Amino acid sequence: MFIISTYPVAVLFCVITMICWGSWANTQKIAGKNWRFELFYWDYVIGVVLFSLLSALTLGSYGHGGRSFLADLKQADSGNLIKALIGGLIFNAANILLSAAISIAGMAVAFPVGIGIALVVGVVVNYASVPQGNLQYIIIGIVLIMAAIIVNAIAYQKSNKSNKKLSFKGLLLSVLAGLLMSLFYRFIASSMDLSNFEQPAVGKMTPYTAVFIFSLGIFISNFVFNSILIYKPFEGAPTSYRAWFKGKFTLHLTGILGGLIWGVGNSFNLIAAGKAGPAISYGLGQGATMVAAFWGVFIWKEFKQKDTSTGGLITAMFVLFIAGLGMLIYSGV
Repeated sequence: MFIISTYPVAVLFCVITMICWGSWANTQKIAGKNWRFELFYWDYVIGVVLFSLLSALTLGSYGHGGRSFLADLKQADSGNLIKALIGGLIFNAANILLSAAISIAGMAVAFPVGIGIALVVGVVVNYASVPQGNLQYIIIGIVLIMAAIIVNAIAYQKSNKSNKKLSFKGLLLSVLAGLLMSLFYRFIASSMDLSNFEQPAVGKMTPYTAVFIFSLGIFISNFVFNSILIYKPFEGAPTSYRAWFKGKFTLHLTGILGGLIWGVGNSFNLIAAGKAGPAISYGLGQGATMVAAFWGVFIWKEFKQKDTSTGGLITAMFVLFIAGLGMLIYSGV
Protein backbone atom coordinates (compact mmCIF):
# COMPACT_ATOMS: atom_id res chain seq x y z
CA MET A 1 0.00 0.00 0.00
CA PHE A 2 1.27 3.48 -0.87
CA ILE A 3 1.85 5.57 2.28
CA ILE A 4 3.11 9.16 2.75
CA SER A 5 6.11 9.42 5.08
CA THR A 6 6.85 13.19 5.28
CA TYR A 7 4.85 16.36 6.00
CA PRO A 8 5.95 18.23 2.82
CA VAL A 9 4.65 15.36 0.66
CA ALA A 10 1.40 15.42 2.66
CA VAL A 11 1.06 19.16 1.92
CA LEU A 12 1.71 18.47 -1.78
CA PHE A 13 -1.08 15.88 -1.77
CA CYS A 14 -3.39 18.40 -0.09
CA VAL A 15 -2.56 20.96 -2.80
CA ILE A 16 -3.49 18.38 -5.44
CA THR A 17 -6.72 17.81 -3.50
CA MET A 18 -7.35 21.55 -3.55
CA ILE A 19 -6.96 21.67 -7.33
CA CYS A 20 -9.15 18.60 -7.90
CA TRP A 21 -11.92 19.64 -5.50
CA GLY A 22 -11.93 23.14 -6.95
CA SER A 23 -11.95 22.00 -10.58
CA TRP A 24 -14.38 19.08 -10.87
CA ALA A 25 -17.39 21.43 -11.15
CA ASN A 26 -16.04 22.69 -14.48
CA THR A 27 -17.36 19.44 -15.94
CA GLN A 28 -20.80 20.34 -14.61
CA LYS A 29 -20.56 23.76 -16.24
CA ILE A 30 -19.55 22.16 -19.55
CA ALA A 31 -22.28 19.51 -19.46
CA GLY A 32 -24.85 21.98 -18.10
CA LYS A 33 -25.24 23.64 -21.48
CA ASN A 34 -27.13 20.55 -22.69
CA TRP A 35 -27.61 18.43 -19.57
CA ARG A 36 -29.55 18.94 -16.34
CA PHE A 37 -27.36 18.86 -13.23
CA GLU A 38 -29.60 16.16 -11.66
CA LEU A 39 -28.70 13.88 -14.59
CA PHE A 40 -25.08 14.99 -14.60
CA TYR A 41 -24.84 14.11 -10.92
CA TRP A 42 -25.51 10.41 -11.50
CA ASP A 43 -22.55 10.25 -13.88
CA TYR A 44 -20.44 12.15 -11.35
CA VAL A 45 -21.28 9.62 -8.61
CA ILE A 46 -20.40 6.72 -10.92
CA GLY A 47 -17.03 8.38 -11.54
CA VAL A 48 -16.40 8.72 -7.78
CA VAL A 49 -17.13 5.01 -7.19
CA LEU A 50 -15.02 3.89 -10.16
CA PHE A 51 -11.97 5.82 -8.96
CA SER A 52 -12.32 4.57 -5.38
CA LEU A 53 -12.35 0.97 -6.63
CA LEU A 54 -9.45 1.54 -9.03
CA SER A 55 -7.40 3.22 -6.31
CA ALA A 56 -8.12 0.44 -3.80
CA LEU A 57 -7.10 -2.31 -6.23
CA THR A 58 -3.85 -0.57 -7.23
CA LEU A 59 -2.28 1.89 -4.76
CA GLY A 60 -4.23 0.31 -1.91
CA SER A 61 -3.14 -3.25 -2.67
CA TYR A 62 0.50 -3.05 -3.71
CA GLY A 63 3.52 -1.78 -1.81
CA HIS A 64 5.52 -2.51 1.33
CA GLY A 65 3.23 -1.23 4.10
CA GLY A 66 -0.29 -1.82 5.35
CA ARG A 67 -2.94 -4.39 4.57
CA SER A 68 -4.08 -4.91 1.00
CA PHE A 69 -7.57 -3.71 0.08
CA LEU A 70 -9.37 -7.07 0.14
CA ALA A 71 -7.65 -8.20 3.35
CA ASP A 72 -8.45 -4.88 4.97
CA LEU A 73 -12.09 -5.03 3.88
CA LYS A 74 -12.51 -8.52 5.36
CA GLN A 75 -11.20 -7.53 8.81
CA ALA A 76 -12.99 -4.14 9.12
CA ASP A 77 -15.58 -4.15 11.91
CA SER A 78 -19.19 -3.16 11.29
CA GLY A 79 -18.95 0.04 13.33
CA ASN A 80 -16.21 1.49 11.13
CA LEU A 81 -17.96 0.37 7.95
CA ILE A 82 -21.10 2.18 9.10
CA LYS A 83 -19.13 5.34 9.92
CA ALA A 84 -17.68 5.46 6.41
CA LEU A 85 -21.12 4.81 4.88
CA ILE A 86 -22.66 7.61 6.97
CA GLY A 87 -19.86 9.90 5.85
CA GLY A 88 -20.81 9.16 2.25
CA LEU A 89 -24.49 9.80 2.95
CA ILE A 90 -23.79 13.19 4.59
CA PHE A 91 -21.37 14.20 1.86
CA ASN A 92 -23.87 13.30 -0.85
CA ALA A 93 -26.63 15.41 0.68
CA ALA A 94 -24.22 18.33 0.97
CA ASN A 95 -22.79 17.93 -2.51
CA ILE A 96 -26.21 17.76 -4.17
CA LEU A 97 -27.09 21.05 -2.48
CA LEU A 98 -23.76 22.50 -3.63
CA SER A 99 -24.34 21.31 -7.19
CA ALA A 100 -27.78 22.94 -7.14
CA ALA A 101 -26.20 26.15 -5.87
CA ILE A 102 -23.63 26.05 -8.69
CA SER A 103 -26.38 25.69 -11.30
CA ILE A 104 -28.31 28.63 -9.79
CA ALA A 105 -25.65 31.05 -8.54
CA GLY A 106 -22.46 29.97 -10.34
CA MET A 107 -19.10 28.65 -9.13
CA ALA A 108 -17.83 32.06 -7.99
CA VAL A 109 -20.41 32.23 -5.18
CA ALA A 110 -21.37 28.59 -4.48
CA PHE A 111 -17.83 27.41 -3.75
CA PRO A 112 -16.54 30.33 -1.66
CA VAL A 113 -19.66 30.42 0.51
CA GLY A 114 -20.47 26.69 0.70
CA ILE A 115 -16.99 25.23 0.88
CA GLY A 116 -15.73 28.20 2.89
CA ILE A 117 -18.25 27.47 5.64
CA ALA A 118 -17.42 23.76 5.40
CA LEU A 119 -13.75 24.61 5.82
CA VAL A 120 -14.20 26.73 8.93
CA VAL A 121 -16.63 24.42 10.74
CA GLY A 122 -14.91 21.26 9.49
CA VAL A 123 -11.47 22.30 10.72
CA VAL A 124 -12.91 22.99 14.17
CA VAL A 125 -14.72 19.62 14.28
CA ASN A 126 -11.68 17.66 13.08
CA TYR A 127 -9.22 19.46 15.36
CA ALA A 128 -11.47 18.78 18.37
CA SER A 129 -11.32 15.07 17.52
CA VAL A 130 -7.60 14.89 16.65
CA PRO A 131 -5.74 18.01 17.95
CA GLN A 132 -2.79 17.93 15.57
CA GLY A 133 -1.12 21.21 14.50
CA ASN A 134 -0.55 24.61 16.12
CA LEU A 135 -3.99 25.83 17.22
CA GLN A 136 -3.00 29.52 17.14
CA TYR A 137 -2.02 29.45 13.47
CA ILE A 138 -5.04 27.31 12.60
CA ILE A 139 -7.32 29.94 14.15
CA ILE A 140 -5.56 32.76 12.29
CA GLY A 141 -5.95 30.81 9.04
CA ILE A 142 -9.66 30.24 9.68
CA VAL A 143 -10.24 33.96 10.42
CA LEU A 144 -8.48 34.99 7.19
CA ILE A 145 -10.47 32.48 5.13
CA MET A 146 -13.73 33.57 6.75
CA ALA A 147 -12.87 37.16 5.81
CA ALA A 148 -12.33 36.01 2.22
CA ILE A 149 -15.79 34.39 2.22
CA ILE A 150 -17.41 37.63 3.38
CA VAL A 151 -15.52 39.68 0.77
CA ASN A 152 -16.62 37.26 -1.96
CA ALA A 153 -20.27 37.50 -0.89
CA ILE A 154 -20.08 41.31 -1.04
CA ALA A 155 -18.49 41.20 -4.49
CA TYR A 156 -21.18 38.81 -5.74
CA GLN A 157 -23.95 41.04 -4.40
CA LYS A 158 -22.45 44.10 -6.10
CA SER A 159 -22.20 42.36 -9.46
CA ASN A 160 -25.73 40.90 -9.40
CA LYS A 161 -27.91 43.76 -8.17
CA SER A 162 -30.44 43.09 -10.91
CA ASN A 163 -31.25 39.54 -9.71
CA LYS A 164 -31.74 39.54 -5.95
CA LYS A 165 -34.07 36.52 -5.85
CA LEU A 166 -31.59 34.32 -7.66
CA SER A 167 -28.80 35.50 -5.40
CA PHE A 168 -30.75 34.66 -2.22
CA LYS A 169 -31.62 31.11 -3.33
CA GLY A 170 -28.04 30.40 -4.43
CA LEU A 171 -26.60 31.74 -1.18
CA LEU A 172 -29.09 29.79 0.96
CA LEU A 173 -28.30 26.49 -0.78
CA SER A 174 -24.57 27.23 -0.47
CA VAL A 175 -24.86 27.81 3.29
CA LEU A 176 -26.84 24.60 3.84
CA ALA A 177 -24.35 22.66 1.74
CA GLY A 178 -21.45 24.07 3.73
CA LEU A 179 -22.91 23.14 7.10
CA LEU A 180 -23.48 19.54 5.99
CA MET A 181 -20.13 19.35 4.19
CA SER A 182 -18.31 20.22 7.41
CA LEU A 183 -19.45 16.97 9.05
CA PHE A 184 -18.73 14.16 6.57
CA TYR A 185 -14.92 14.10 6.96
CA ARG A 186 -15.00 13.30 10.68
CA PHE A 187 -16.99 10.11 10.03
CA ILE A 188 -14.68 8.73 7.38
CA ALA A 189 -11.55 9.80 9.31
CA SER A 190 -12.76 8.03 12.47
CA SER A 191 -13.15 4.76 10.53
CA MET A 192 -9.37 4.73 9.88
CA ASP A 193 -6.33 4.39 12.14
CA LEU A 194 -4.83 7.85 11.49
CA SER A 195 -1.86 7.17 13.76
CA ASN A 196 -0.62 4.17 11.81
CA PHE A 197 -1.56 3.51 8.19
CA GLU A 198 1.27 0.99 7.86
CA GLN A 199 -0.05 -1.29 10.60
CA PRO A 200 -3.64 -0.17 11.27
CA ALA A 201 -5.40 -1.32 14.42
CA VAL A 202 -7.61 -4.38 14.04
CA GLY A 203 -11.07 -3.39 12.84
CA LYS A 204 -9.91 -0.02 11.50
CA MET A 205 -9.52 0.58 7.75
CA THR A 206 -6.77 1.94 5.54
CA PRO A 207 -7.67 5.15 3.66
CA TYR A 208 -8.16 3.20 0.42
CA THR A 209 -10.77 0.87 1.93
CA ALA A 210 -12.46 3.71 3.81
CA VAL A 211 -12.74 5.75 0.60
CA PHE A 212 -14.35 2.82 -1.21
CA ILE A 213 -16.98 2.29 1.53
CA PHE A 214 -17.53 6.04 1.68
CA SER A 215 -18.13 6.05 -2.09
CA LEU A 216 -20.68 3.24 -1.72
CA GLY A 217 -22.47 5.44 0.82
CA ILE A 218 -22.65 8.19 -1.80
CA PHE A 219 -23.90 5.77 -4.46
CA ILE A 220 -26.57 4.12 -2.31
CA SER A 221 -27.93 7.40 -0.91
CA ASN A 222 -28.07 8.86 -4.40
CA PHE A 223 -31.04 6.62 -5.21
CA VAL A 224 -32.97 8.61 -2.59
CA PHE A 225 -31.50 12.13 -2.70
CA ASN A 226 -31.05 12.54 -6.42
CA SER A 227 -34.28 10.75 -7.29
CA ILE A 228 -36.14 13.35 -5.25
CA LEU A 229 -34.40 16.14 -7.16
CA ILE A 230 -35.04 14.53 -10.53
CA TYR A 231 -38.79 14.69 -9.93
CA LYS A 232 -38.84 17.72 -7.57
CA PRO A 233 -35.94 19.97 -8.66
CA PHE A 234 -34.92 23.19 -6.89
CA GLU A 235 -35.30 25.03 -10.15
CA GLY A 236 -36.84 24.25 -13.54
CA ALA A 237 -39.19 21.51 -14.71
CA PRO A 238 -38.91 17.90 -13.45
CA THR A 239 -36.87 15.47 -15.52
CA SER A 240 -36.72 11.65 -15.46
CA TYR A 241 -34.44 8.61 -15.50
CA ARG A 242 -35.59 8.03 -19.06
CA ALA A 243 -33.84 11.29 -19.98
CA TRP A 244 -30.64 10.02 -18.34
CA PHE A 245 -30.65 6.83 -20.42
CA LYS A 246 -31.21 8.89 -23.56
CA GLY A 247 -28.22 11.11 -22.84
CA LYS A 248 -25.30 11.24 -25.27
CA PHE A 249 -22.19 9.24 -24.45
CA THR A 250 -20.08 12.41 -24.35
CA LEU A 251 -22.39 13.94 -21.73
CA HIS A 252 -22.15 10.81 -19.54
CA LEU A 253 -18.38 10.79 -19.99
CA THR A 254 -18.13 14.42 -18.90
CA GLY A 255 -19.93 13.65 -15.64
CA ILE A 256 -17.84 10.54 -14.99
CA LEU A 257 -14.71 12.64 -15.56
CA GLY A 258 -15.95 15.09 -12.92
CA GLY A 259 -16.33 12.23 -10.45
CA LEU A 260 -12.88 10.87 -11.25
CA ILE A 261 -11.33 14.31 -10.66
CA TRP A 262 -13.08 14.70 -7.31
CA GLY A 263 -12.17 11.12 -6.38
CA VAL A 264 -8.46 11.77 -6.94
CA GLY A 265 -8.66 14.73 -4.57
CA ASN A 266 -10.58 12.79 -1.93
CA SER A 267 -8.16 9.85 -1.92
CA PHE A 268 -5.08 12.06 -1.84
CA ASN A 269 -6.54 14.08 1.04
CA LEU A 270 -7.23 11.06 3.24
CA ILE A 271 -3.82 9.56 2.43
CA ALA A 272 -2.27 12.86 3.57
CA ALA A 273 -4.34 12.94 6.78
CA GLY A 274 -2.13 10.32 8.42
CA LYS A 275 0.90 12.63 8.33
CA ALA A 276 -0.71 16.11 8.38
CA GLY A 277 -3.63 15.34 10.68
CA PRO A 278 -7.31 15.54 9.69
CA ALA A 279 -7.80 19.23 10.60
CA ILE A 280 -4.92 20.51 8.45
CA SER A 281 -5.52 18.00 5.65
CA TYR A 282 -9.22 18.82 5.46
CA GLY A 283 -8.61 22.57 5.76
CA LEU A 284 -6.04 22.67 2.97
CA GLY A 285 -8.19 20.50 0.73
CA GLN A 286 -11.12 22.85 1.15
CA GLY A 287 -8.88 25.62 -0.14
CA ALA A 288 -10.58 24.40 -3.31
CA THR A 289 -12.76 27.44 -2.72
CA MET A 290 -10.00 29.65 -4.11
CA VAL A 291 -9.45 27.40 -7.13
CA ALA A 292 -13.18 27.32 -7.92
CA ALA A 293 -13.45 31.10 -7.52
CA PHE A 294 -10.58 31.47 -9.99
CA TRP A 295 -12.45 29.36 -12.54
CA GLY A 296 -15.67 31.24 -11.93
CA VAL A 297 -14.14 34.72 -12.18
CA PHE A 298 -11.54 34.36 -14.92
CA ILE A 299 -12.75 31.46 -17.09
CA TRP A 300 -16.54 31.45 -16.79
CA LYS A 301 -16.78 35.26 -16.39
CA GLU A 302 -19.44 35.01 -13.68
CA PHE A 303 -18.78 38.58 -12.55
CA LYS A 304 -19.67 40.16 -15.89
CA GLN A 305 -21.06 43.31 -14.33
CA LYS A 306 -18.12 44.04 -12.07
CA ASP A 307 -16.89 47.61 -11.66
CA THR A 308 -13.58 48.83 -10.26
CA SER A 309 -14.63 48.30 -6.64
CA THR A 310 -15.80 44.74 -7.36
CA GLY A 311 -12.49 43.93 -9.03
CA GLY A 312 -10.69 45.14 -5.90
CA LEU A 313 -12.87 42.95 -3.72
CA ILE A 314 -12.11 39.90 -5.86
CA THR A 315 -8.38 40.60 -5.54
CA ALA A 316 -8.73 40.99 -1.78
CA MET A 317 -10.59 37.67 -1.60
CA PHE A 318 -7.72 35.80 -3.27
CA VAL A 319 -5.11 37.50 -1.06
CA LEU A 320 -7.02 36.60 2.11
CA PHE A 321 -7.49 32.99 0.98
CA ILE A 322 -3.81 32.55 0.14
CA ALA A 323 -2.79 34.04 3.50
CA GLY A 324 -5.25 31.80 5.34
CA LEU A 325 -4.05 28.66 3.58
CA GLY A 326 -0.46 29.66 4.33
CA MET A 327 -1.29 29.81 8.04
CA LEU A 328 -2.86 26.35 7.90
CA ILE A 329 0.25 24.92 6.24
CA TYR A 330 2.55 26.63 8.76
CA SER A 331 0.49 25.30 11.66
CA GLY A 332 1.70 21.80 10.91
CA VAL A 333 5.42 22.58 10.59
